[in-house]
Amino acid sequence: MYDELTIRSLTAEDGDSAVAVINAAAEWYQEFLPPTELHGPEMTEEDWSAEARRMTWYGAFFEPELVGVMGLEYVRTAVLFRHAYVLPRYQRRGVALALHQHLERQVKGAERIIVGTYAANYKARSALESAGYRLSTDSRSVLRTYYDIAEDRLQSSVTYEKTVS
Repeated sequence: MYDELTIRSLTAEDGDSAVAVINAAAEWYQEFLPPTELHGPEMTEEDWSAEARRMTWYGAFFEPELVGVMGLEYVRTAVLFRHAYVLPRYQRRGVALALHQHLERQVKGAERIIVGTYAANYKARSALESAGYRLSTDSRSVLRTYYDIAEDRLQSSVTYEKTVS
């Protein structure tokens, strides 16, 4: 099935589908976030468009369906991989890994890649560690420096890093 997957940058026309993927995949947060930190939807079409003004969205397709999304944003001397979401029925099939590897190949001129996730998101943390990322020594400082993040999310998040070779 991995061979059937195509990845490309997303356009404004993909916004509705991307938001649907994000919100469906974000249902997982109910398993580990306290109710006070949950809000719905995870992302609106307006949020997606605002994010698209500062980063490049990529999508993974099992044609014609968009099944996963991830963003790439340059900040200072780093690149951030943001908003990694895969439709639940396509998880554990290599979609996130394929997206991640594709974005790594797109990185130019950055010293390191930074990825943020919830501290309790053991699935994402395990995948990042398997992909060679290491937990930042001071996630809170990294989050404050590179992200525009709400205080409640900052308190419950960590960052992982990889040096660009």
